[in-house]
Amino acid sequence: MQSRKALLFSAPSGSGKTTIIRELLRRFDCFEFAISATSRTPRPGEQDGVDYYFLSPESFRQRVAEGDFLEWEEVYTDMLYGTLKSEIDRIWSNGHVIIFDVDVKGGMNIKRYFGDAALAIFVMPPSIEVLRQRLLGRGTENEATLQQRLARSQAELELAPQFDLTIVNDDLATAVAQAQAAIERFI
Repeated sequence: MQSRKALLFSAPSGSGKTTIIRELLRRFDCFEFAISATSRTPRPGEQDGVDYYFLSPESFRQRVAEGDFLEWEEVYTDMLYGTLKSEIDRIWSNGHVIIFDVDVKGGMNIKRYFGDAALAIFVMPPSIEVLRQRLLGRGTENEATLQQRLARSQAELELAPQFDLTIVNDDLATAVAQAQAAIERFI
């Protein structure tokens, strides 16, 4: 296995990509999660430097200006997400394979950057209604943000063919098994 490889998972918010990644991280010691940076407020239980690097919008923009990001995007007004270049260096210096959990546009940008050294997996919800229920189940959305996320999700779903593999997450065990099989072939 070559350590200078990357795995990236992209999906509309609420599709289950983070849950799949957590299971894969338990199964593979050679994987290390690339912690993204964000300017959004932490959700209950999230920790800085573990789930995300939480930055203010001003600090995030400053780091963009300094060239610290491999990729970044302003997903919603003042809600920025991105991948710090220092994360790639940190993980590769440990001899590990990078595993990214990124939004769809970020995933496409990372795939372009890494080319054949990255396996890009798109996690698709079984339906928009299931996605809606998952987002509601988080308890973090009001009606306005829910509608905003669902509208964005519709556009993101159309980009699935640009990824190396699409997995429909209607059964978690099956989705994890499909991802694991593809990754084992890749690495």
